[in-house]
Amino acid sequence: MLTTVLRGLAAASLAVLPLTLSTPAHAAEALPLSEAVSRLPVDAESRDGYDRDAFKHWNSGDDPADGCHTRNEVLIAEAVEPPTIGLRCRLSGGTWFSYYDQVEVTSASGLDIDHMVPLAESWDSGASAWTPERREAYANDQGAAASLVAVTARSNRSKADQDPAEWMPPAGEVHCRYVAEWVGTKLRWNLSADEAEVTALHETAAGCPDQSVTYEPAP
Repeated sequence: MLTTVLRGLAAASLAVLPLTLSTPAHAAEALPLSEAVSRLPVDAESRDGYDRDAFKHWNSGDDPADGCHTRNEVLIAEAVEPPTIGLRCRLSGGTWFSYYDQVEVTSASGLDIDHMVPLAESWDSGASAWTPERREAYANDQGAAASLVAVTARSNRSKADQDPAEWMPPAGEVHCRYVAEWVGTKLRWNLSADEAEVTALHETAAGCPDQSVTYEPAP
């Protein structure tokens, strides 16, 4: 499955590609992190009218025939040691690595699937104007490795709906990766950023001179 291949690549969203490559519409584009931050449209955010239920998830996933919803498909794809898949996609065993806090997890029940850019933040940044179908596509996006990430429930709930001006992963060594994946997700979905967010992103990017961002616009 294409999703599995994408997730199986080490930090696929951050891979370095030739910056001079001429690419057609909807093809992957790579650029330095600082430049990627500069491409974000800057706008004020509003949470007026937000309802988490406006983003249907989890749906039947990339492969409805496999009997697994999006959450379990992500868990299967991101497992370091694959779990056993039982009746109705019940998962047992397996090992995962939560990169936010550098913790090994040996039970699927100990993991949350984090939306890299939280649903509420996406609403604030442009998703409020989307159709219900596009919001569902966003909430279940497995077309980019960084869109959905299996992390410890504790780290995900600590993050909540905060942007990088308000929250960063507790493991400082992953901040460059995290910010690159955040920016790549926003560019993929053409989401804006507010001024405080952009300032924080630029500050982090200044300390990540070798970090690149690869993203492909969402269909």
